[in-house]
Amino acid sequence: MYKQVRCLYMFLLFVFAAALIMGCSDGGGASSKNHTDESRTTKTEFLVPAAEGTVTYGNDTVSVDASNTSEGYVMVRYTGTVSKVKLQITAPDSTVYSYNLRAGNYESFPLPKGDGDYDITVLEHVQDDMYAVSFSTLISAAISDEFKPFLYPNQYVWFTPESKAVALGKEVSDGSSNDLDYVEQVYRYIIENISYDDELAANIKADYLPVIDDTLDSGKGICFDYASLMAALLRSQGIPTKLEVGYSGDTYHAWISVYLEESGWVNGIIEFDGISWSLMDPTLAANNSNSSVGKYIGDGSNYTVKYSY
Repeated sequence: MYKQVRCLYMFLLFVFAAALIMGCSDGGGASSKNHTDESRTTKTEFLVPAAEGTVTYGNDTVSVDASNTSEGYVMVRYTGTVSKVKLQITAPDSTVYSYNLRAGNYESFPLPKGDGDYDITVLEHVQDDMYAVSFSTLISAAISDEFKPFLYPNQYVWFTPESKAVALGKEVSDGSSNDLDYVEQVYRYIIENISYDDELAANIKADYLPVIDDTLDSGKGICFDYASLMAALLRSQGIPTKLEVGYSGDTYHAWISVYLEESGWVNGIIEFDGISWSLMDPTLAANNSNSSVGKYIGDGSNYTVKYSY
């Protein structure tokens, strides 16, 4: 009988809520590579976000670098002394994206809703659940390529040239025949090598962020880790990938969608059986039998996207 993953990672307006998770049985299974005479061209370089300093806004504690909005991202840095700081990015369609902002270095944040005005607001914690605006500015973005926001690393999908995940992506790509095959091999690697971390899920902190190399090292993670790692593996090899957050049935959840030239955006991660692709979520697939997952995912109607990163 199918046991539904209860991966609850709430992204609230001002604060991340704790997760509520119900464990699932082990599952997944090996799949043979889709062999052809083709060979995929492995990418050895990928897009790297930068705070170039040509277009900046800010005050004594906040720096917003909007030099590369055409590339689909903005860089933000906080150097103040308040321990709890939030970043809100309000998109042109009025969707509000809320992040925890860490003091120190610049961090990259996507502009996922295309061209238009984005309101950038940094809030400092005052007391209890109260925050005060430290800085706010409106930036206008004209994004040169609709896929760029989903190719660059960002706070939720962070990787560098030195990341183990990048090296793994190159290794897997070298053994893949084309993009479709590469996506399948990445998907299989995730569901066969990463197991659901019930202990982490039960003790998740409000400011939790995935660290993809830690997930690889431990071989464990929650839905956020699964989605972040898979997105990094695909983005680093030039495949546009959205880390999506929303509802899987009645449960708040994280998954990915992938852009393939042959199919466009495939929503909810996919499985290839050698003939056709079917919707598949890596957390569910790693913890349940394929037949059980298929019954739950069906045509994708169980998935409702709220945010894309």
